[in-house]
Amino acid sequence: MANADAHRGHELIAIVGPTGTGKTDLSLDIAESIRARGGRAEIVNADAMQLYRGMDIGTAKVPVAERRGIPHHMLDVLEVRDDASVAWYQPRARRIIDEIIGRGAMPILVGGSGLYVSSVIFDFAFPPRDPDVRARLERELNEHGPGVLHARLRERDAATADRVDPANGRRIVRALEVNELAASGHGGALPDEPAPWRPARVLGLRMPRLDLTARLDARVETMWRNGLLDEVARLIPAGLESGSTASRGIGYAQALDQLRGRLDEASAIAATQQLTRRYARRQVSWFQRYRHISWLDAGTQGVAQAAMRALDARP
Repeated sequence: MANADAHRGHELIAIVGPTGTGKTDLSLDIAESIRARGGRAEIVNADAMQLYRGMDIGTAKVPVAERRGIPHHMLDVLEVRDDASVAWYQPRARRIIDEIIGRGAMPILVGGSGLYVSSVIFDFAFPPRDPDVRARLERELNEHGPGVLHARLRERDAATADRVDPANGRRIVRALEVNELAASGHGGALPDEPAPWRPARVLGLRMPRLDLTARLDARVETMWRNGLLDEVARLIPAGLESGSTASRGIGYAQALDQLRGRLDEASAIAATQQLTRRYARRQVSWFQRYRHISWLDAGTQGVAQAAMRALDARP
């Protein structure tokens, strides 16, 4: 059965939702279902931290041996000393998706990094940059810390402030830069209902908060048991501490603090759990803005079958 017939005309599948809900497993199940129907599918990563080579345990990256023979893209494409950005990611992910479609296969975009997903499935341009504004804001960040700048962002744009981690100085600076440029008539932003880049069907995984919290807390503990500290120790010579993106990854920053003696293990785990729960709440808020999304209950029997029914349904 041809993909065009099997999937009612959409050219792209996106699987989104908060961390820990099983997006990777669902993407593999869907790809296998498409293959069983005589089609082909390839998976494109939309998780910012999984772009990094060597960051495996802390990102729950699916090992090559467990990818079920399904081609994967946009994994392990950056060194930990490199900076990741949505502006860098968007054209590369879209080019890969175009190539997948050109091969007659179905691209499946998978990830919980909301802006990365949105940059691919929606048609929008990035706000411009101003190096002078950026330099001034970075000086203020160094002098006063992220709290002062986040408070300023909240005064100017409360909705954006809710989506930006108050401890993430890099993102706060960028948000304030965009805000200032917009106020001067030179900015831009993702609209509430942007136009699609390509016809897409978006599947969202959800889970009751208490269940998700328990799952995330256990997942963090498993990361430490599975050797996250050793993974981080191996990444230090590769430049982990010099990269402004990878070094701030949830779990990686806390593992670094433990290795450097700034946190004991219990505190590092507890901090990672708290930040992971907070990140999951932001992800839920982000994807709830999508108006055309088919929500599925994560962790339930038959979720893959429910996903295929949603994909087969007419839009």
